[in-house]
Amino acid sequence: MKAVRAGRQLTAWAFLAPYAVAVALLVALPALLNVGYAFTDHTGLTRDPQFVGLANVRRMLADGFLLDSVRASLTHVALAVPVRMLAAVGLGLLLAAPRPGGRWFRVAVYLPTVVPDVALAVLFLWVLNPLYGPLNQLLGLFGHPGFTWLSDPTTARVAVVLMLAFPIGEGFVVVLAARRMLDGRLYEAAALEGCGPFGQLRRLTLPLLAPVLVLLAVRDTILTLQVNFVPAYVLTDGRPANATLYLPVYIFDQAFEFSGFAYGALISTALMALTAVIITALLLMVRRWRVLR
Repeated sequence: MKAVRAGRQLTAWAFLAPYAVAVALLVALPALLNVGYAFTDHTGLTRDPQFVGLANVRRMLADGFLLDSVRASLTHVALAVPVRMLAAVGLGLLLAAPRPGGRWFRVAVYLPTVVPDVALAVLFLWVLNPLYGPLNQLLGLFGHPGFTWLSDPTTARVAVVLMLAFPIGEGFVVVLAARRMLDGRLYEAAALEGCGPFGQLRRLTLPLLAPVLVLLAVRDTILTLQVNFVPAYVLTDGRPANATLYLPVYIFDQAFEFSGFAYGALISTALMALTAVIITALLLMVRRWRVLR
C-alpha cells in the first residue's frame, strides 16, 4: 500500500510540476520583481534603477489622483460585480432546463465573451453615441431624451458597467453546469411538499449552489478590480472627472505615459494588496453568514 501511495504521489507531482514551474516563472517571479522595483527610481527605459527607499511610498500617500482612482475602482466593483453575478446566475438558471431553441439562447449568452475586449469597447462607442446610438434611440421611444453617456461621471460609470454585463460566458457556463448536476429527485420531492418554483429556488437551488456562487463572486471581484483596463481606456480614458480612472488605467498612465515604472510598480503592489483585503473580507462575511454550511 505504501508503495502504491508513493507512486500515486509521484505521478501527481510529475503532472503538476510543469504548472508549478509556469506559476513560479510567470507569476511569482514577476510579482517579486514588481515589489523590488517599487522601492527604486526605475523609469522603464535605459537607466539602471537606484534604490530610493520609501520615497515612492511617500509620493503615493500624497497623491490625490491615486485616491480618486481607488474611489473609482471601489465604486466600479460595487456596481459591476452584482450586475455580472445577477446576469450570469439568472441566465444560467433560466436556460438550464431543456426548452425549444435553448441551445441558440445559450450560444447568444456566451457569444460576447469570445469577442475581443477592444472590439466590444469600439462597438459600445457606437451603442452609447448620444446622437445616433441605438441605446438613446431606444430611450427615445419611451419619451426620454437620452444621456450623454461618456460625458457625465455617473453615466460614464454606468456605461462601463453596462459593457461588462455582456461578457459573462464563463460564469454562465459554470452556473449552467452546476444546476444540471443537481439531483432532480430533490425538486420532485419539494413539488410533492407543495413548494413552488420560487420556493425551490430559495430553499434548494441557491443553498446547493452556494459554493459555486461564492467562487464566482471571488473570481468576478478579482476580474472586475484588476481587468477593467480596456473598457475604461477605450471608452473614456479615465474621464470625465476621473470617474473611470480605475487603478489599472492609472498604473498604465504612470508606468508608460509618464515613464514612472517604479511608481507604477508600487501602485500595482497596492492593487494586489487591496484585492487580497476585499477577497478576505468577502470570505469572512460568507463564513459569518454561514452560506457554505
